[in-house]
Amino acid sequence: MYADRGADAHLTAWRTVPDDLRAHPRADGAPTLGAPAHDARTRGDGLLRARFDVRELAGAVGDVGVLVPIAVAMVVVNGLSATAALLPAGILYVVAGWYYRVPVPVQPLKAFGAIAIAAQLGPDEIAAGALLMGAVFLLLGGTGLLDRAARVFPLPLVRAVQLSVGLLFLKVAVGLVTAPPTTFTDHTRPVAYLVGGALLVAVLAGLLRRYAVSLVLVAVGVVVVLLTGPAPGGVALGPAPVVLPDLSWSVVAVAAVTLTLPQVPLTFANSCVGAAEAARGYYGTAARRVTPNRLAVSLGLANLGVGAVSGMPVCHGAGGFTAHRAFGARTGGASIAMGAVLIGLALGVGAGLGPALQAFPLPVLAGLLTVAGLLHITLLRDLRRPLDWAFAVVVGVLGVLLNLAVALVLGLVAWWLVARLTSRRRAA
Repeated sequence: MYADRGADAHLTAWRTVPDDLRAHPRADGAPTLGAPAHDARTRGDGLLRARFDVRELAGAVGDVGVLVPIAVAMVVVNGLSATAALLPAGILYVVAGWYYRVPVPVQPLKAFGAIAIAAQLGPDEIAAGALLMGAVFLLLGGTGLLDRAARVFPLPLVRAVQLSVGLLFLKVAVGLVTAPPTTFTDHTRPVAYLVGGALLVAVLAGLLRRYAVSLVLVAVGVVVVLLTGPAPGGVALGPAPVVLPDLSWSVVAVAAVTLTLPQVPLTFANSCVGAAEAARGYYGTAARRVTPNRLAVSLGLANLGVGAVSGMPVCHGAGGFTAHRAFGARTGGASIAMGAVLIGLALGVGAGLGPALQAFPLPVLAGLLTVAGLLHITLLRDLRRPLDWAFAVVVGVLGVLLNLAVALVLGLVAWWLVARLTSRRRAA
């Protein structure tokens, strides 16, 4: 449990990632991140200076396998404005990179988005759900309640959520190439082509992630969009219209039960507790600003803004820390760069972005998502006891097969029951 680890918290978190992703301490105690050729130098306060070199740019796009499919689906299926979907995410990326000084991800709310897409909910329900999420997490973070809850949240259940997220990434990747969404141009291509292409991308991205290969792969995807998407003259320039939500009590009720309730436990465990733990494991003391409380405040404020413009709800998913770092990101410069790109797209070509993104090659998205999912699953490596592994695996798998919120609540109850029984036996 978090409360039991005390001073060993950083050491425990440090063991959760492969050697080439760890924050290796120097003799003077300051972290040296990644390979020596990509030393992220610190400022006077020990926080990292933003860098904008090739590896940072490669890491900046490492999480597009999560962002693009959900964003495109919510624009096309749910009728969101492309500008409203991307602009808040871009602003949050820039602010997070500037404040936290490490590559903090910005992702769509995955359970929220999946339910909204499957149920084909409209912008009003999505906006209401975003406003509720924003209010809940701003309250939790602003009062300090979330940090207190995080201290007693069992580490195996944090790992369970991270396992679920990793498996969810893999599940989404498989779905993209075996049952391609009709919103993508690639949905007419043979499955063998899509699967083979995704495997090739995954192998290249996994083996060559130190050499900025993700940037090359995304560049290839952009070229494909330019060649097969709408003709340049046919792409509408400027922002897409932004529609303010039309809320009613019935709309808020539907959003609360259908969207917000299933998402809150996942966001607490994955985007606040799990994300802060992943940041400490990857960046050590340089990530000291990344706390569950502060993450809750930043995503809470962001979702209030999202709801106001009927945009795409966002979070700081723990899987995004893995994705950005795996592909080269080491400083907040990666987040700032990604945010600048999203802001530019939202304001510059938002009106024509939906049709263009539909031409982005699915093998590239699925391959990047596969690597991120596999690397994220390795976060379980610091679990030592068989009981911890059992809880993490059972709850994590049930979360993917059934419902993560339900699995998490059941796992938490079971964990504390076992802990109580164990303490009674010791007392006896």
